[in-house]
Amino acid sequence: MSERKVLQKYYPADFDPSLVGRTRAPKQVGPKVQTVRLMAPFSMRCTSCGEYLARSRKFNARKETPVDEKYLNIQIYRFYIRCTRCSAEVVFRTDPKNNGYVVERGAKRNTDPWKRGLGEEEEESDEARLDRLEREMAEAEGETVAERNAMEELEAKTADAKREMAVADALDEIRSRNARIEKGRRDGVEVELKVVVPEDELKRRQEEEDAEAARRAFARRREMLDLVIEEDSPEASGNGESPGSSAGPATPDAMSMPPPPKPAAAPSTDMPAPSFKRQVKKKKDHSALLGIKKKQPLV
Repeated sequence: MSERKVLQKYYPADFDPSLVGRTRAPKQVGPKVQTVRLMAPFSMRCTSCGEYLARSRKFNARKETPVDEKYLNIQIYRFYIRCTRCSAEVVFRTDPKNNGYVVERGAKRNTDPWKRGLGEEEEESDEARLDRLEREMAEAEGETVAERNAMEELEAKTADAKREMAVADALDEIRSRNARIEKGRRDGVEVELKVVVPEDELKRRQEEEDAEAARRAFARRREMLDLVIEEDSPEASGNGESPGSSAGPATPDAMSMPPPPKPAAAPSTDMPAPSFKRQVKKKKDHSALLGIKKKQPLV
């Protein structure tokens, strides 16, 4: 156990400490290189031996960071791996433009998603890529481009037909109004031109309904007042006053006023004076209800 702590070190007799000095490694020149562990981002085939390198296969690779290679200020990285069969070097790099990777040498990628259906030397433009994506989406939905265009044309025709119908209705309304005005002028009647706006029409209709409701309420109240007056008329005749013997005609304000309160009757003198003596209430005997027979006293 003590020998593992290395508390003492052996120095030979010919040891010269002046010969031991710090040696600085030369400064690295060129791109930065690191050793990393990665997986193959896509399936590829070695051009030397024809070995297939499957996707997600792990490799010990060298990662190179070139200083002068960037795309829209995005750093591009280059990776060096070796074939598992012939140990040939395979180089691929990142491709920020297409959001993927590009093989530079040593292997050939099996599929290129953004170059599907194109030649090796032909490059796909942005318009061609959009057309291809639209065609693939239509095929996935079970529709062709011709069917989609036909549906778009039908929708446009339907919208145009609705617009034309609205315009025709407006023209018919204007013609009928002009015809009424012309007929009124021929008959010698002055016709007032008034354009009815839907909001104004709704407001006018609401005001008419409110006025009708108010008129009905006032009519019902007048009927109730007339009924009350008819009921009170016999009492007035009993007191020696006839319904028509009032000083003047009854007005709605006088009819709506309540009758004056009657004076309270004077207390009778025959009633005894109230007594404030406490009265004890006799308790009821509930034993008979419970079936208990009360014994009679012997004496």
